[in-house]
Amino acid sequence: MSDLTRIPAPDGVAPATAYTHVVMGTGRFVAVSGQLALDEDGKLVGEDDAAAQARQVFENLRRCLASAGAGFDDVVKLTYFVTDMAHMPAIRTARAAHIPDERLPAASAVQVAALVRPEFLMEIEAYAVISEQGEQRVGRGR
Repeated sequence: MSDLTRIPAPDGVAPATAYTHVVMGTGRFVAVSGQLALDEDGKLVGEDDAAAQARQVFENLRRCLASAGAGFDDVVKLTYFVTDMAHMPAIRTARAAHIPDERLPAASAVQVAALVRPEFLMEIEAYAVISEQGEQRVGRGR
């Protein structure tokens, strides 16, 4: 785990709800591409079900982070791309299963007209910072 500092309410900025305004740390940078609700066989999980898709997306993020020697404690930024902002409560619930409120990363949520396929309701990407020792834990895929 990296040493991260979270600043939820910088001077002169309204306090954040459900995210942290600023997260900083030192170490190795990890970028995880936007993840979709696909299982390990490439099949959609949760057709028309935002909660099921959010759970699968966070599981995919967890696996991707682990392959780099990282975990959700190392995440400094999440970006949510959603086809409807009404999916955000399901995303927050899935996120809460992995990230406690006191360790929330910086975040952005963007409503988009469409994702790569119409059955996808969301795509989430992550940025993390891991300690220099994290390179010893890095997985090289399956």
